[in-house]
Amino acid sequence: MNALKNRVQLIGNLGMDPEVRLFETDKKMAKVSIATHEVYKNSKGERVQDTQWHNLVMWGRTAEIADKFLQKGQEVAIEGKLVTRSWETKEGDKRYTTEVVVTELVMLGRREQAA
Repeated sequence: MNALKNRVQLIGNLGMDPEVRLFETDKKMAKVSIATHEVYKNSKGERVQDTQWHNLVMWGRTAEIADKFLQKGQEVAIEGKLVTRSWETKEGDKRYTTEVVVTELVMLGRREQAA
């Protein structure tokens, strides 16, 4: 059962090109968001599409692949774990964010070529 703890699997479309940072230690990080969609019928029998946005963080080789091959709109499958971070604003307010730290990345959709 330990293998199932804090494990996330998502398939969705990228909402942006990856934002890539290179740190002094030559470690690369890429951030991107993906949208997942669920379609269901509401109580009136109407078809409803619900979209959820997820923030992803990739490190090392996975970040390099994201930088080189991923672009907005592309369909991907990811696996990773949920991580929540907190920080304090200049005004002293506490902020939180939850991200998926990606450990596996599969490119599903074809990459569009720039014209």
